[in-house]
Amino acid sequence: MFAVIKTGGKQYSVAADDQLKVERLAGEPGDMIQLNEVLMVGNTVGTPLVEGAMVTAEIVEQGRARKVIAFKKRRRQNSRRTIGHRQHYTMLQISEILTDGAKPTKKSAGIGKQRAEARAANKAAAAGNDSISEADAAPAEAEAKPTAKKEAAPAAPKEDAKKVEAKADKPKAEKKEAPASDAPSTAPAGGEKDKLTDIKGIGPVAEKQLNEQGITTFAQIAALSDEDIVKVDEYMPFSADQINDWKAQAQEKAKG
Repeated sequence: MFAVIKTGGKQYSVAADDQLKVERLAGEPGDMIQLNEVLMVGNTVGTPLVEGAMVTAEIVEQGRARKVIAFKKRRRQNSRRTIGHRQHYTMLQISEILTDGAKPTKKSAGIGKQRAEARAANKAAAAGNDSISEADAAPAEAEAKPTAKKEAAPAAPKEDAKKVEAKADKPKAEKKEAPASDAPSTAPAGGEKDKLTDIKGIGPVAEKQLNEQGITTFAQIAALSDEDIVKVDEYMPFSADQINDWKAQAQEKAKG
């Protein structure tokens, strides 16, 4: 036998042991409720309700439906609005369909209470697992710290104070100077110096380094041999190609 009931402004066709979601009703899981708005029972149609008819049900769960997003936009008004809504519902399990004023005979099957207890147990277990994992992590970290101390490499022996002072007295970087034997063969015996910075690529620092090697004129750069270029390159942070370029420019200036 089936019945058509009305609740929350909606109509539902139900039979014994059916489960359905309806608009939220007052009560806790496991409570028995009576639905008195019965529009139809079997072939009997009410006018509008069937007299003496009643449907009993057990509350299985009180919950909320999935979120529904409502988006509203007004054209040319730069107006947009987004609203989310989750509808409350009550899950029912139909127990009996009664007619002719009969009284309910079935009691709560305890489905709602069982579900509520199972959910509470799951939450407690999850919370317990989290606390246990945190408690386990703390001793593990405490054990790891001493082990790290044991396995740490022994500290390097302290250096003698005299050695440290000697190191501190040493200059950070010593400039490499060309020995007299390695100086280019074109080192001048005297005469006026040219302004070597007139050659493209030679700056004040490079000019000073060339002067330290005894190269002070365009004629000397123009007369550099391949061996001289190798020697100059060894004591300066420039490539042989760049020094050859200086040589070509110096030859032009020497002609002029």
